[in-house]
Amino acid sequence: MDLGIRGKRALVCASSKGLGLGCAEALAEAGVDLVMNARGSDALEAAAADLRSRFGVAVETHACDVTDAAAREALIAQAAEVDILVTNAGGPPPGQWSDWEREDFIKALDANMLTPIALMKALMPAMMDKGWGRVVNITSQSVKAPIAVLGLSNSARAGLTGYVAGTARQVAGKGVTINNLLPGIHATDRAVSLDTGVSEAKGISLDEARAQRAATIPAGRYGSRQEFGAACAFLCSQHAGFIVGQNILLDGGATNMTI
Repeated sequence: MDLGIRGKRALVCASSKGLGLGCAEALAEAGVDLVMNARGSDALEAAAADLRSRFGVAVETHACDVTDAAAREALIAQAAEVDILVTNAGGPPPGQWSDWEREDFIKALDANMLTPIALMKALMPAMMDKGWGRVVNITSQSVKAPIAVLGLSNSARAGLTGYVAGTARQVAGKGVTINNLLPGIHATDRAVSLDTGVSEAKGISLDEARAQRAATIPAGRYGSRQEFGAACAFLCSQHAGFIVGQNILLDGGATNMTI
């Protein structure tokens, strides 16, 4: 399917690896020029060079911590006039409700709620002026069904979800859509971190921890960054203009819900 977005320009955050890279790959394959962001410059430059080589699109890079206000402003200046925004940031560390103090919640809110909001506020006005734009926020399956050990993530991402629910309806008439992708476990560094925690807590091997988690997923496996990226690219396509303010699970059926 031709997604109809060849020649568009996108900012994809945290895109040197994992789900962000999956989104950047799929958009590049669709002919979208990219501004790629990540904290680590080496991995970022390697990923950018690979996408340029494989897909022949223009790829700019900006290595920074997007949660830092000054660094974010520089990134926004470089990404001015983009047609597509994909927000993404690693989730906060797992723990128990009694572990977290106010500062822990502030950090989680900065990374997983306030930073995406700041990027949307800065970049959507130009999209609205052009009458076309796409925003996809990578959140978490915990928005639909909270995960006890991810209380920081539950809280911050739920706040972002509420903001998007209202904002998406306000900008849709200008041709700009905002939607959220809610990943379950995918084969990324985040999964390795979570499985390592289970391995250490239970005194089992990492392979055993991974197998136990995979057994709880109806699909029987972890997701791949490529299939996640394909879903993101569709939401950014010309064909998704009537999808507004939705929270779409990509979790292999792990979240047991009727709606």
